[in-house]
Amino acid sequence: MTEKRREKRPDTKILGAHIDAVSWNQVLDTISLWAARRESRYVCLCNVHSVVTGKQNITFNCIINEADLAIPDGMPIAWMLRARGVSGQQRINGPDLMWKLCDRASQGGLPIYLYGATPTVLDSLQGRLLDAFPPLKVAGAYAPPFTALSEEEDRQIVDDINQSGAAVVFVGLGCPKQEQWMAVHRGRVHATMIGVGAAFDYHAGKVRRAPTWAQRAGLEWLYRLLAEPRRLWRRYLYTNSVFIYHAIRECLGKSNRSDDVRDTKRY
Repeated sequence: MTEKRREKRPDTKILGAHIDAVSWNQVLDTISLWAARRESRYVCLCNVHSVVTGKQNITFNCIINEADLAIPDGMPIAWMLRARGVSGQQRINGPDLMWKLCDRASQGGLPIYLYGATPTVLDSLQGRLLDAFPPLKVAGAYAPPFTALSEEEDRQIVDDINQSGAAVVFVGLGCPKQEQWMAVHRGRVHATMIGVGAAFDYHAGKVRRAPTWAQRAGLEWLYRLLAEPRRLWRRYLYTNSVFIYHAIRECLGKSNRSDDVRDTKRY
């Protein structure tokens, strides 16, 4: 993958979003290289929720399509790539990607920075990571407030990240906030940014992950729904229905320009 990565992405679209057909090793090698060079890049992990959000919001769709990497986080996305001819496409999920990259960072002496969640979660997360990877350098951590940062506050956190020497910034704000934050800060943060969603909560022990069999069967969403029905039922009912509708149309070759991304809401 070259310096002009964004200009050479293949035209593999799912609901209008470019998704990169890559293996685990390609992703880990590419991010590790960018991180070692302190390149300002951002990586989106795309699941059903994110591609549906992009389908209905042209601004967010552009954020995904302009990412340095947009990878299939979610079995339905991997299945769609397989249906497009990408044999054996793997699911590359946020929690596992974060864990594998922390392992590599600890071996390569690459400091990481944690941005997102709450102070309590960050404390637990740092403890867990350092227990698992003693050589790992956690250059810093910041739990942003729920309200928007002022320009001065934003400059201060960018300066803190850059002065920390971090090579990788894990961003755990959830979709679409983390993708928006990374897109705005590419070119300002001198590190590779990766939006890992709920990985902070999982690795901190706040939220329990679905069993491996459920993940492989594409049922992790169902496990999460059963764990948090009041918070998630509307989201999954809507996004899954929209995804299935458009996925069927795409598989049947019925998508057209009138059915493309619509700017129904700006974030």
